[in-house]
Amino acid sequence: MSDSKIILVTTPTIPEKKIVRTLGLVRGNTIRARHIGKDIMAGLRNLVGGEVTEYAKLLAESREQALDRIMQKQKN
Repeated sequence: MSDSKIILVTTPTIPEKKIVRTLGLVRGNTIRARHIGKDIMAGLRNLVGGEVTEYAKLLAESREQALDRIMQKQKN
């Protein structure tokens, strides 16, 4: 399988492709730190309610980094 490419999708089907094997859920994790100023702003926003955009952005960046690492590992 080292010579074949793994197609990473979030859908149950792939147009014009036949799925012959499902390997399962692909997960990747990474931990990142924020600047203390952004942590203070997030804490204040948490007190009044609403989306904590500082952490939402951090989560999105972390998810992308984890996905990049998965794809890089596949190439090796």
